[in-house]
Amino acid sequence: MEKFIFTLIVLFTTFNAFSQKQLDKLSFENSQNSSVFEKIKNNTKIMEYTAADGSVLSVGDTLVIGYPSGKITNTTAVGAGNTYGAGIASSKTKSSFQTIIMGKPAGFGSVMGAMNGQAPQNAGSEMQGENVIISEMKTYHKGSRKKPLKLTIILGEPHGRAFGINKYMSVIDYEKAVLAGEIKSLNAPLTREEAIAKLKESKDLMDLGVINPAKYAKLKKEMIPIITNK
Repeated sequence: MEKFIFTLIVLFTTFNAFSQKQLDKLSFENSQNSSVFEKIKNNTKIMEYTAADGSVLSVGDTLVIGYPSGKITNTTAVGAGNTYGAGIASSKTKSSFQTIIMGKPAGFGSVMGAMNGQAPQNAGSEMQGENVIISEMKTYHKGSRKKPLKLTIILGEPHGRAFGINKYMSVIDYEKAVLAGEIKSLNAPLTREEAIAKLKESKDLMDLGVINPAKYAKLKKEMIPIITNK
């Protein structure tokens, strides 16, 4: 009897491990590790995520929308055409985000759009520079369960307002968004380019007498390892 109960406990624990819908922590490294990601289901909620650049994301943290990395061309008919049926069309190209969409991936707006044969709307360039709040983080496989994971983030407006007609925006793949420069964490470590720019700015400020040489020397000591990758 005791052996039977023990077996049930082991089976129950194993089932919970494979069917859990929330993880307290996940790192980019583990999301690419097959011994880990094959045990994680799609739509699993993540409470804390350590990104490839070392920044740590938690629900409630602030992110900044970067620069749109793509363009969308819309073609609209503007004339009724002549007697031979030749119509007139107008095309307009505008910048848009490739990894950020309006609404939730599986939210009401997206479902209704899909029913009408519409693809999710990419965020436009007007969102550039906006501060946003992490409302929710979930992870999905990049295909089958044998594929690595990607992190999808639901973004909210800091004061609880909407982004136009949408309550939320979504980052479809956080790591791709970072590489494309479309999103940035406020606690992300400085890149080499950012460190060089900051050091140059500090040098100019020292030459103008705005900061003293001691403060510049301290900053230079902090920036050199980042610039030299040491």
